[in-house]
Amino acid sequence: MADSPKYKRVMLKVSGEALMGSREYGLDPETVQQIAGDVRDVSRMGVEVCLVVGGGNIFRGLAGAAAGMERSTADYMGMLATVINALALQNALEKLDVDTRVLSAIPMATVAEPYIRRRAVRHMEKGRVVIFGAGTGNPFFTTDTAAALRASEMNCDILLKGTKVDGVYDADPVSVPDAKRYDCLTYMQVLTQDLGVMDHSAISLARENSIPIAVFSIYQQGAFADVLRGNGRYTIVQHDCA
Repeated sequence: MADSPKYKRVMLKVSGEALMGSREYGLDPETVQQIAGDVRDVSRMGVEVCLVVGGGNIFRGLAGAAAGMERSTADYMGMLATVINALALQNALEKLDVDTRVLSAIPMATVAEPYIRRRAVRHMEKGRVVIFGAGTGNPFFTTDTAAALRASEMNCDILLKGTKVDGVYDADPVSVPDAKRYDCLTYMQVLTQDLGVMDHSAISLARENSIPIAVFSIYQQGAFADVLRGNGRYTIVQHDCA
């Protein structure tokens, strides 16, 4: 079938900033609901879905460190912010009758299950959406790296990064109207040209485990499902573009 998904198990990375919508900080309920709707639609296609969500809409560790806060403390605060976002997404998904579990790398049994790899895999095998909170559970690692790590641990077929734009460009498409969008890039191109798709640790981890990365616009309704069918506008990062 032409419209059938090309991937069985996928990881979606959503930045905290994406959840802000047009706000300056915090959560935009309409944006959260739209993202939840897209995840529901993909789950109903028979795809096993897990997510890593950032916390930059609430607190960003690097910004805190730059302002004089001790880096580890700032990063832990950022990890706690990701759990807030994970719970918000879980709530939105369950309102759409999607069975969802939040697994936290920092134990907090009252609000989330502890992260156990085999448990997470079993949830996805049962058709549940799994949201990973608290990053890797360690300071000095970004949620991009957490997404690549969890995608590797879950044996995901692809890692998708939902952003504000529909792919990777050679310049900021907002300020440079004729910026070129790449259809395909290799991992090495992203690393050597420092294109900022994800941080270098995340790209290297995806490369080592041969997990392609697709960058698309999370704000375009239905784009998540389109990418998994091989349609729509996005940039794919993989070993070879030939």
